Amino acid sequence: MIVFTVIAAVLALAAVVYLVVALVRPERF
Repeated sequence: MIVFTVIAAVLALAAVVYLVVALVRPERF
């Protein structure tokens, strides 16, 4: 289940980065 944990961590990190970008650059969305 290590692979699943890694995938979940990557998706969570990507979601956080996306939210930060959306907040910092709202004109792009």
